[in-house]
Amino acid sequence: MVVFTVHGRTVTADARHGDSIAVNGVCLTVTDPEGGAGGSFTVELVPETLKRSSLAAVVPGTRVNLERALPVTGRLGGHIVQGHVDGVATLLSRSPGERTDELRFSLAPDLARYVVEKGSIAVDGVSLTVAGVGADTFTVALIPTTLSHTTLGFRQPGDTVNLEVDVVAKYVERLAAGYGVTTADEEVRAQ
Repeated sequence: MVVFTVHGRTVTADARHGDSIAVNGVCLTVTDPEGGAGGSFTVELVPETLKRSSLAAVVPGTRVNLERALPVTGRLGGHIVQGHVDGVATLLSRSPGERTDELRFSLAPDLARYVVEKGSIAVDGVSLTVAGVGADTFTVALIPTTLSHTTLGFRQPGDTVNLEVDVVAKYVERLAAGYGVTTADEEVRAQ
């Protein structure tokens, strides 16, 4: 097991033992809300988390995205993000614009069917709109606020990120399968 102590004044303001805080899109449980110093908290990472996310590469001093769990009475400002990482991707290219950047990421075949243009995806826990989709890539366009307030603003080609696809798409696929509806992947395999 790996123990992380994370500094983040905003997310620790009301953190308690057992609360969930997403670190780069990975939902983790607070084991020590004080973390040994004001403005920090401690979490434990099990082997499964390290195997399925990019957190194994985090070293002291690494900047991460942090987000508290949404209260039931909270305003949903993006799409439903659970903090359950579906896979990792690599930043392939970054195209800076006047006030925005376009980032192109790799996309694993087992996740591609859940990613659609103008749909939602979480990259390192950041809820984003998909600007374009290729056979094995997807692109997002980042506004100045996202560039300045998340780690995506300084990610460089070759960096690994956590992905969470739209959970609604996964549920729809599962429910449709119960009615004998085949997915595009199943149709290809059947041919």
